[in-house]
Amino acid sequence: MTALKEFERLESPGTWRAAPDEPRREVIVVFGDATLAITDAALRPLSHWSLAAVRRLNPGREPALYTADEDGRETLEIDDETMMNAIERVRRAIRRRRYRPGRGRLAAVGTMALVLGLLAALWLPSALVRHADAVLPAAARAAIGRQMLDTLRPLTGGNCHDADGLAALDALARRLIPDAPPALLVARSGVSGALALPGNIIVIGRDLVEDYDEPEVAAGHILVAATEARTHSPLVRLLQDAGAFATLRLLTTGTLPEGTLARHARHLVLSPPAPVLGTDEVIAVLGRAGISSTPYAYALDVTGESSLPLIEADPMRGQSKPEVLSDTRWVALQEICED
Repeated sequence: MTALKEFERLESPGTWRAAPDEPRREVIVVFGDATLAITDAALRPLSHWSLAAVRRLNPGREPALYTADEDGRETLEIDDETMMNAIERVRRAIRRRRYRPGRGRLAAVGTMALVLGLLAALWLPSALVRHADAVLPAAARAAIGRQMLDTLRPLTGGNCHDADGLAALDALARRLIPDAPPALLVARSGVSGALALPGNIIVIGRDLVEDYDEPEVAAGHILVAATEARTHSPLVRLLQDAGAFATLRLLTTGTLPEGTLARHARHLVLSPPAPVLGTDEVIAVLGRAGISSTPYAYALDVTGESSLPLIEADPMRGQSKPEVLSDTRWVALQEICED
């Protein structure tokens, strides 16, 4: 199903709550192609809903209260008349399609099943994965990344949320990767180094900020993870692990089985992928960002023996080093898990 053309890229304010025990947040709601994207004021994705799954919890009352969950835990309040009208028109169209009986509907279902069967049989799994990686919108990737984070809570204990620390993380992301700052998070436990998830999300272990006197160690891990994610997409890794049928489901419904996400996320934490970048590439990446490779090298090997090339070819040796984070920001980041 495609959203109504007249409402293409419609935006409105809203109030979003991720769960009943989470605080309400003022957000921007974007009416997209078959989706509602929910972002913060800086347009960073927070959630992503399929229009086909949206239902209203308070018919006839305003502001309208919507959910896309079966149990209604995640909610969105909207009082913008244009946005409410757009959502209601799509919901009416979906209801008409769902309850239209007859042989035409059976034929359509049969045809779709046949097409999907042929695709599964004839289209190479790698081609499916490449196609999904090419067409899946950023909001959908972010939603998948957030789902993976949720499934990791038993292993990581969730993410650290101190307000000053989060502001420091945001500043660090903009300092290191200004063209596409990732959503940086610090896991309470379980994560070693930096872990890239779909949706430009990078999770780092708290040891990177608590066990070192300088931010260059965390910066090095973040830059390496972000660069590897650009050349070896986390979504591709996920879909290769999930298989052809899960990839087909993603292409046709926009969702993946929760068990698939949980299994892959657990595998990433317990068996992190092998490094992809070579020494020369790491040095180049850190050099472009003005980050010394020596602290990063000693974090990899405290003796410096196995990481000696990174030390000897430090791109910032003998040069004036630009500030990674102010002292105030760095202290706040070191205390992010004291929330």
